[in-house]
Amino acid sequence: MLFAWPALLATLLAGPLVVLALWYFLRRRRRFAVSYASLSLLREAVPTPSPWRRRLPLALFLLALASVAMATARPHAVVAVPVNRMSIILAIDVSRSMCATDVDPNRLTVAQEVARQFVKDQATGARVGIVAFAGTAQLVVPASTDTDAAIEAIDSFTAGRGTAIGTAILRSIDAVAESNPNVARSGLPLEGGAAPAREPGTHEPDIVVLLTDGATTQGVNPLQAAEQAADRGLRVYTIGFGTENAAPLVCSPEQLGSDVFRGGFGSPGAFGADAARSRRILAIDEPTLQSIADMTGGTYFRAQDAAELVEVFRTLPGAIALQEQETEVSFAFAALAALFTVAAVVTSLALRR
Repeated sequence: MLFAWPALLATLLAGPLVVLALWYFLRRRRRFAVSYASLSLLREAVPTPSPWRRRLPLALFLLALASVAMATARPHAVVAVPVNRMSIILAIDVSRSMCATDVDPNRLTVAQEVARQFVKDQATGARVGIVAFAGTAQLVVPASTDTDAAIEAIDSFTAGRGTAIGTAILRSIDAVAESNPNVARSGLPLEGGAAPAREPGTHEPDIVVLLTDGATTQGVNPLQAAEQAADRGLRVYTIGFGTENAAPLVCSPEQLGSDVFRGGFGSPGAFGADAARSRRILAIDEPTLQSIADMTGGTYFRAQDAAELVEVFRTLPGAIALQEQETEVSFAFAALAALFTVAAVVTSLALRR
């Protein structure tokens, strides 16, 4: 427990000083008391309460003083609190391997369905942003509470060539930085930069959820990008999606339409022909995805079908619903002081009755 004003903890000495003063007063009173032989008869006639009953009001009063002393020092404790105002960046792989039909009807369609439901299930106040990536990465929808915009972006995914996991992480960092001033944009120095460097082991409430079915083929090294996320306190939850079984690449007409990168992935027509011929699926780079999660404080999940992917996304809110946060708890000690004071008064009156 930390204290904003630790010097005021010296007021805890008030309790021992009260006890010392009371002891001195009682001893002094006994010293100057006048003794009469007849008083012994009176003492025997008057019932004497047990010592613990006579000292109970004083003990409660001392606890009240101690609680007041703790409250004045403004204690802070690290507690788990619900986080509503957070950003969740969904970085979803839309490379051509996501058209693999080992997951019915194909991986991309299932990922869209699950991501769409995840957005709908978010608590009020949570901001959701969408990053789509293949050979490059683009922030399709900035983090906001506009659920309709996020769902529309997910529905409009189109497949393209290449996989740039590292670039997707950097775009996700920038997406969080737009809504959280404590997070610097990717590539910026932290010491003396746009945002302060974070203490090791601490995290922002914002997270990145990265779903992919392959391995990086171009762009920034994913581990270097993950290091930037870790330096900014951003947790990256990685998901490896798909089976190890070879399957044809078949995209729907919508997934072959004009993509969110405005042609950045090449010709949709050429891709369609390539998909009809190709049965090779890139293996998921699980070691890299695991390392990204470990470096940033997130978790790596493996999902081989729709049911497992649904379960993974269902797990995410539970992992991020609570955030450890340093909070002032002076009010708790103040409430204890009031409670002990009332108890001392009531006990004293009851014993004097």
